[in-house]
Amino acid sequence: MEEQQPTPEMMHQGAAEMKNARQKLMHTVLELGKKAFDPEGSEESRAEGKKEFDDYIKNTKTLNALGALTILTRPGYAPPWLRPKLLEVLSLVPLREGGVRPTMEFVFALHPSSTLKTSEAAVPQKRGANITHEALNMASNLLSAPPSSVPPERWYSGTGPQLLELLDGNEGPELVRAASYIIGFGILGRKTSGAPGTAGWKYLAEPLLHGIKPLPNSKKDDTDGIIDLSKPRIIVKHEDLAASLRRLHSLAVSHPNPGLCKRLLSPLTLPLWALATWKHVSPTLAEKICKPAQELLTIYLKLAPAPELILFLVQGLGYSGGFDQKNPEWVYQGATSEEINIVDTRQRLGAGANQSRSQITLEEIDSKVAKLMDLVAANFSDAHIATAFLELLERWMKSARKLKGAEILVKRDEEENRDPLSQLIELKVLQAMMEKFPDNLATQPKHILHLVSEILAESGPESSNNNDDDDDDDDDEVTSVALSLVNMIITVPGFQKSRVNPTILSSIESSLDRLSHAPGASEISKTANNLRLLLLYRDELVDPTSAANVSAPTDRQVEDRKTYNLAISYITNSANPPPVRAEGLSLIASLITSQSPILDIPGILAILSSLISDADEYIYMRAITVYTLLASSHPRAVTKELLDHFIDAKERKSVDERLRFAEALSQVIERLGQTFTGQVAQEVSEGLLAVAGRRGRRPKTLARQEREAQAEERRKKEADEVWGGKVPDFSDPKEEEDKEEKKRNEILERIVEGWESRRGEEDVRVRTSALSVLRKGIEVNLLGMGAPGLVNRVVELAVGVLQMEKGVEKGILRRAAVLVVLGFVVALEGIKGRGERIGGMGFGSKAREDVKGTLRYVAATDEDGLVVQHAKDVLESLENWEVGSLIEPLQGEGGETTGGLGLGGVGIGEFKLRGLAVNPERGLVQEVEEGKDEEKEEAVVKGRPRIEEIE
Repeated sequence: MEEQQPTPEMMHQGAAEMKNARQKLMHTVLELGKKAFDPEGSEESRAEGKKEFDDYIKNTKTLNALGALTILTRPGYAPPWLRPKLLEVLSLVPLREGGVRPTMEFVFALHPSSTLKTSEAAVPQKRGANITHEALNMASNLLSAPPSSVPPERWYSGTGPQLLELLDGNEGPELVRAASYIIGFGILGRKTSGAPGTAGWKYLAEPLLHGIKPLPNSKKDDTDGIIDLSKPRIIVKHEDLAASLRRLHSLAVSHPNPGLCKRLLSPLTLPLWALATWKHVSPTLAEKICKPAQELLTIYLKLAPAPELILFLVQGLGYSGGFDQKNPEWVYQGATSEEINIVDTRQRLGAGANQSRSQITLEEIDSKVAKLMDLVAANFSDAHIATAFLELLERWMKSARKLKGAEILVKRDEEENRDPLSQLIELKVLQAMMEKFPDNLATQPKHILHLVSEILAESGPESSNNNDDDDDDDDDEVTSVALSLVNMIITVPGFQKSRVNPTILSSIESSLDRLSHAPGASEISKTANNLRLLLLYRDELVDPTSAANVSAPTDRQVEDRKTYNLAISYITNSANPPPVRAEGLSLIASLITSQSPILDIPGILAILSSLISDADEYIYMRAITVYTLLASSHPRAVTKELLDHFIDAKERKSVDERLRFAEALSQVIERLGQTFTGQVAQEVSEGLLAVAGRRGRRPKTLARQEREAQAEERRKKEADEVWGGKVPDFSDPKEEEDKEEKKRNEILERIVEGWESRRGEEDVRVRTSALSVLRKGIEVNLLGMGAPGLVNRVVELAVGVLQMEKGVEKGILRRAAVLVVLGFVVALEGIKGRGERIGGMGFGSKAREDVKGTLRYVAATDEDGLVVQHAKDVLESLENWEVGSLIEPLQGEGGETTGGLGLGGVGIGEFKLRGLAVNPERGLVQEVEEGKDEEKEEAVVKGRPRIEEIE
């Protein structure tokens, strides 16, 4: 049977029932609260009332309780002695079972920034839709810190598990992002709640960490109470392990907090490696365990790349679990092809004691080495790879040749008794690195040649006279590797002997000469002879003209180039999560701050402009920060890039993207300060004037609007035909008592709709942003904005907006306009206070009166309260300025004017204010008539005060 559509009568009836239920709930809560907390009541009645009140609140749905308590805690709804009690009850709502999510949704629904249009009211806003950053901040402030009456231990033990549960994603991706923000920035991002040992860390970080890497003394009771000592005891079940990985992955990728990611992932490096490289993986296991572990490990390697980390992974290549790799307290064990459990390895009997401690096989070593090489290639720089290679090479040399004293870059603790399996793993990794990264290893020639010189110095017949055949074979193998490294270094384009340490070069040449003359015609002798000749004539093989013109890069340039390439790879790779992309922006910012010469400015600007359009607010805000840093050394390139995207002549950007570019341009201007001047300031001001004016036309936008209007008309016509008339409104009807709220919503809807571009005109929000950026330029450096006519045009435009742009939807535009005038007056006052001169800028007497008249009219008639208040402020500032301008600046001995700014006369600084001029330092009273040539006569009469009256 087809479901019956609700009629308007049914919907009105339902709304009336909801209203009555809400009023009844508020009345009941208020009455029970009075009975429970009435200071004049007896203890027995208060105790009984308190029990009834607590039971009633406990049995009330969370959202209903939040709504009723929120209203009752407003002034005038409850007695003064009851409000604090209700506020305390309201603050404890998140501690209820399932109380965190309703609290978040309640905040998201009521926050002003989350207000929906009336046309959207009928659409169910489920699973955290329409969550703004402002609403998210408010929810974070409510949930991240406990109320003063609640101990942190109780607060986080109640809210922590609920927040972690939201990370599972069952309630939608928006609530995952919201929970990640609250956990990452609100709780774990603060020292008071996010440091190890605090309650926040205990209930939000430790459950994630211990679900993947349990503590050595972790215990889990058997569900049936029966302990079978012949079977390994499960510490963490497969479902819990998968949940911990899933939640940690959601927390890491939902917001860019590199510092928190490092803190959480650092102790999990080897566990993540073991899970990411698990053998015999089924599709289900790969999706739930291996894939999130692989992504988390990649995030950490990108955030904290270092050669020590490569060596750490090599050392733990066969890691299977526990804190002690030789005798692990627990290990990861596959229960089936689709499950991995964490099992205890201690206190087992019989065959089960060693069942979970199986050694890694050669096949698994080869597989893990290949996966490690892929990780290293994707996440480490050439310098890191070369340094790790040198350390492994030195270890191998010591084990094969008993080489001593080789100096290396990476320091480590020497191991007395090295495991043969570890030596085998290191050798396989060393061979794999030489095969996969020959070019990368050549980036560290100094250190490699230093180690090779010591190896070759002990090679040859003299060093093996007392050795047996096995030692000779080992010696030949080591010598062959050393010769291969020499060949790799000296054949690199750009190699020059003059850049090598003379002592090391002489040692290598002597060793090659000795090896080339060794008895017999072995391969080593032939190779040594060829390398000796190549090294002897290496510089002559290079074109001297080109060699003279090409200078070798400095060490800093080499390192900066590696950092730059790493940062670009982090930013441009769409597969990288937000923390990695944020780290890439931080690397770019560090290069800009150090003024590195290798920066590709056009390339960086192109990347930043693409990041401004990123949906993640944290990413584009960091991009704006990089813009401001780059503007200090490249102001024209940065401002032109931002201005072009803001103007958007080709109409490719959305309104939100253009507003972001306006925000970036405003911050850049503020950063430039007094350097915002000359051609840069003039170009920016001209572009912003064109956008802020009324003549802007966007033909592509107009064509799109016409198409959308026609499509909407067709849909409406089809719907009317289906319904046989006008389509009924299925949105929730408003109560008659909420007329003010209904009127407010209608006004808000009209304002928002009025902002949008009409008939191809410029969007009101974009014009408002243009005026706001112009005001920022005026406030920062009025003198630097170029010709006086340009500034006057800005002020004239602002006054014109106040006169012409009417309606509530243009309120934000008028606010920006009146603030431009205010910024101009304040800037003039600041210039006068600094004693600087300015000519040609300002109001003439007639223009000044016109402006004041416009401001008085706006202050008296405008329907926007902020516009009215701003207009009054400007009028007051303008009148104060006129009073201050009546006093002329003092003249110096040479006739120089020490000040000279004013709003009177033709301009500012070149002409005195027409009116009364007082000079207290002279003793003369005389009337002076102003001649046609504007020259003022002077008369000197001693003994009386001098007052000049000028027509």
